[in-house]
Amino acid sequence: MTARARVRAPELIGKGGWLNTGDRQYTLADLRGRIVILDFWTFCCVNCLHVLDELRELEEKHRDTVVIIGVHSPKFVHEAEHQAVADAVERYGVHHPVLDDPELATWKQYAVRAWPTLVVVDPEGYVVAQHAGEGHAHAIGKLVEELEAEHTGKGTLRRGDGPYVAPEPVATHLRFPGKALALPGGGFLVSDTTRHRLVELEADGETVRGHFGSGERGFADGGRADARFSEPQGLAVLPDGRIAVADTVNHAIRALDPTTGVTSTLAGTGRQWWQGSATSGPATEVDLSSPWDIAWFGDRLWIAMAGVHQLWVYDPAQGTVSVAAGTTNEGLVDGPGAEAWFAQPSGLAAAGDRLWVADPETSALRYVDLDGVVHTAVGTGLFDFGHRDGPAGQALFQHPLGVTALPDGSVAVSDTYNHALRRFDPESGEVTTLATDLREPSDAVLVDGDLVVVESARHRLTRLRLPEEAVRVADRAHRTRRAATEVAGGPLRLDVVFQAPAGQKLDTRYGPSTRLLVSSTPPELLAEGSGPGTDLSRDLVLAPGFTEGVLHVSAMAASCDDDPANEYPACHVHQQDWGVPVSVTAEGTSRLPLVLAGMDEPA
Repeated sequence: MTARARVRAPELIGKGGWLNTGDRQYTLADLRGRIVILDFWTFCCVNCLHVLDELRELEEKHRDTVVIIGVHSPKFVHEAEHQAVADAVERYGVHHPVLDDPELATWKQYAVRAWPTLVVVDPEGYVVAQHAGEGHAHAIGKLVEELEAEHTGKGTLRRGDGPYVAPEPVATHLRFPGKALALPGGGFLVSDTTRHRLVELEADGETVRGHFGSGERGFADGGRADARFSEPQGLAVLPDGRIAVADTVNHAIRALDPTTGVTSTLAGTGRQWWQGSATSGPATEVDLSSPWDIAWFGDRLWIAMAGVHQLWVYDPAQGTVSVAAGTTNEGLVDGPGAEAWFAQPSGLAAAGDRLWVADPETSALRYVDLDGVVHTAVGTGLFDFGHRDGPAGQALFQHPLGVTALPDGSVAVSDTYNHALRRFDPESGEVTTLATDLREPSDAVLVDGDLVVVESARHRLTRLRLPEEAVRVADRAHRTRRAATEVAGGPLRLDVVFQAPAGQKLDTRYGPSTRLLVSSTPPELLAEGSGPGTDLSRDLVLAPGFTEGVLHVSAMAASCDDDPANEYPACHVHQQDWGVPVSVTAEGTSRLPLVLAGMDEPA
């Protein structure tokens, strides 16, 4: 049995209370005897949504010994609203208890530094492992089997039903719709995201004509009743009349033929793209990652690849996909496509010589020009957001998911977490508010001079007349609630902690199996230590004269089964991006540990 550090798990505290428990409140003592996996997540974070999907199989396989507890730890102000958390739990099919922790109390007790983070607590109440980022389900599965054997032998494992209580189903025509498309012959096609299907509506936006897809989560081509989707989002008409669908959780682009009702697959394999995977090639042979929206621009279908912070393109003439912009690093950096950074792009709209991009994690409105250069119209970075109208340089959004081109050259922005529809005018450089009191608007389509808005959290389409004058809204500016890490000026030791799971070793057959990329905002914050490398530890030097900033750290490690008799061992990629707000103080730490997998044990 592998020796493990024994650290008593702090109590679970959350002012918002519990969801999916039938109103019962739980403590760690109530869960003693079970293996507890704490999933620190926030519903804006696509990597957190990836982890929810990674955990589904483990959750089912070990349902009598394992209790997964989602600890919802908000980044945005809207995510601290209890109803918004309850909506997200239903929207993303979370089938385990969730602790709503709007003040980050449990996050701080467990010293979590990134979304998503998984913490494993053994049946006796001790923390035995911590994992940040994606790709850890296999390692945690092996650890669970170890713990089951160990605590069965000790008599400390308690089997049985878990605390999950399913909420009552609600009857509505749509359930958390994502995107909408005005059909050429009238009416709408809507991605009914939570019910894994597409819904065709009459021109009134309410009467249902029919459905495409069985309504069961899955990945299958076929007719109206046989096709399967998994949380579909964006929709776009192709030149041949078919409708492309961003099938988000299937990591695929599908094509619906509206005349026959048959769905086929245009791009993607059904597998999620990982670092090192192909970035171009035959469309159905290349992995994708959470495509969220799509738009036809410049004779190609552009894809907002939210899962890897990039824009990709599908070329129907060649039958290929390739990266068009973004490095996979998360942030706000303009410039040529190959150098630009995005942050979970989730909305696209083509307008003349520009492809507009809603970039929600930076609360930004971006665009790509015909030369492939990326520009920012509104937005400043990962941690600044709010509701402020006025000149673009000062205006603020909060996690916008949609953008719509308007006839006068301006764009409407579905400002999702502000529950508002906003407008940006490139001519004047001004941002205004068109409408408020919407509920998580995620898209809008222009029909006969009106805007039909997808009110995702009200499960409906809402028609709005474009107002002659904008609504006046009091300014609200925010920064993320996450506390900055206090660091000392000058030398700073960065240690990314990675311990290969039991029965595995680092895969060095083809060179270094780890990768580390470090940068900062502002770039001048780091006097030394920025750039790529293969060592997971690095000596940084903070430049004098700075009191705050953000360190961007991207780490990857590949481990394989350690069995000399197996010529083709199974390998697993572990990766995470951290954006660590730092405050430079005299009392600050000179060492910054970031746990990718394992437990931090400083020398």
